[in-house]
Amino acid sequence: MAVSEKLIVKRILQAYQCDRYGYVRPLILMNELQGCADTHAEILGCGRTFLTEHNMAWVVTHYLVDIIELPREGEELTFSTWPSMKELLRATRDFEVRGADGRLMVRATSQWVLIDMATRRPVRLDDAVPTLVQNGARAWDRIFCKFPDFAPEKTHVFKCRFDDIDVNQHINNAVYAVWATESVGYTYRNEHKLRSIELNFKKEINPDTPQVEIDVKIDGDTSHHKIRTGDIEHASVMCTWVK
Repeated sequence: MAVSEKLIVKRILQAYQCDRYGYVRPLILMNELQGCADTHAEILGCGRTFLTEHNMAWVVTHYLVDIIELPREGEELTFSTWPSMKELLRATRDFEVRGADGRLMVRATSQWVLIDMATRRPVRLDDAVPTLVQNGARAWDRIFCKFPDFAPEKTHVFKCRFDDIDVNQHINNAVYAVWATESVGYTYRNEHKLRSIELNFKKEINPDTPQVEIDVKIDGDTSHHKIRTGDIEHASVMCTWVK
């Protein structure tokens, strides 16, 4: 595999990036994955610079994250990411996070669509970015599909904060993970560790949105979440947990 086809970066997990028990916070984990993806796309010539020049944007539809072992404060982590597959309109990017001794701690896969900002429609990848690489190696060989519907047991309301808005002028993707994991309630969250989180993004949330509603159902070690404003569903999330 050519060097440019895989990005490898090292991070030492800091105290401010961790929860009360010293484990990485979901917001930090998701932002690190996103940051690696952004950096690598720029290196490959299909990142922010290219997108701005051509009035296009990458839009993520799914993040599927399998947490084999939650990283802890002070651990030296190695993040790896690469574009693994390409279809007519969709691209897949995979991730691994390994500990200092090389053990696999997190594996993830994500699906992306390239959007023409003028028409707000997907564009053919071979036409827009013909040099986009793919190597076929999978960190986690999963199929991207619609999550099952559920009857909510409760609904939480979260305010949309100024700090939740990113430079793309919408609520940052990592914030959805925060809303989902917080909506299980303090007691449940305090007694469990996150084992996996799967997000299906459907519609962006504008920066002037005052609040969102999170429908929640907890079924043992699995929690289901629907993020919405009124009747508009913006994302579905599924989490699994361990004590």
